[in-house]
Amino acid sequence: MNDQLQRFLLDNTDIRGELVQLNKTYKDTLAAHRYPEAVGRLLGEFLAAAALLSATLKFDGIISLQARSDGEVPLIMAEATSEHKLRGIARGADLAASDEFKDLLSSGHMTITIEPKQGKRYQGIVSLEGDNLAQCLESYFRQSEQLSTRIWLSSSDEQVAGMMLQQLPATDSAKGEVRTADWEHATHLANTLTSDELLSLDFNQLLYRLYNQEQVRLFEPAELEFSCHCSRDRTLRALMTVGETDLLEIINEQGAVETNCEFCHQHYQFTGKDIKSLFEPPLH
Repeated sequence: MNDQLQRFLLDNTDIRGELVQLNKTYKDTLAAHRYPEAVGRLLGEFLAAAALLSATLKFDGIISLQARSDGEVPLIMAEATSEHKLRGIARGADLAASDEFKDLLSSGHMTITIEPKQGKRYQGIVSLEGDNLAQCLESYFRQSEQLSTRIWLSSSDEQVAGMMLQQLPATDSAKGEVRTADWEHATHLANTLTSDELLSLDFNQLLYRLYNQEQVRLFEPAELEFSCHCSRDRTLRALMTVGETDLLEIINEQGAVETNCEFCHQHYQFTGKDIKSLFEPPLH
């Protein structure tokens, strides 16, 4: 299975779709951690969802999903860039024992953040009241985007997959009853898709299984991969929040300031010279 994001349109309707399948990207994300199986599968669904939502970006930037809860997973997040790079993490979930979404993420909320490389940052928040991640995301679209959107997600220990259908803004020639009928027909067919089919069928097989009586237009698929955008310089700049005095005290005690990236476990080490250069005033 390839790690790809596939866009499609149902011709003669105002409906677009996205399909995602992740294998290596999913495994690479989990490789640096030892999550309980259910947490790993949930993180996989977050990755797939981030990839699907990244297809809606009309600019260079990052979209991230972050959930905080009182459940067995206090924090879980995934992000996707417009260049189709993915990464994700779960924190404090080492002892999670349940397979149920409502136990893993109970009494919580999810924040969807869109960060353009140029422009204003946007955030939307939705409560985690659904029975699964897909339902929570559909609630987000109902509340904030006002675009009819359906999402299907499935994960195993080896791979993860997802599908999104979205009704585009109405064209001048579209009649309301026709749009409604098209949407109900497309989503009814999609609801017949099983979790195993979503995980095992390639894109062409899956679309033929669902829409062989429709005119489906496929676009060039995008390749997806795990990539952490941490760097030595970015990590050093993040240490500014600690303060120069405390950082130099750590160096006096331990010889260096050492950090590990939570996403990829890249190790960084900084000396007193690094810290002093960080706090030096800029030259004019």
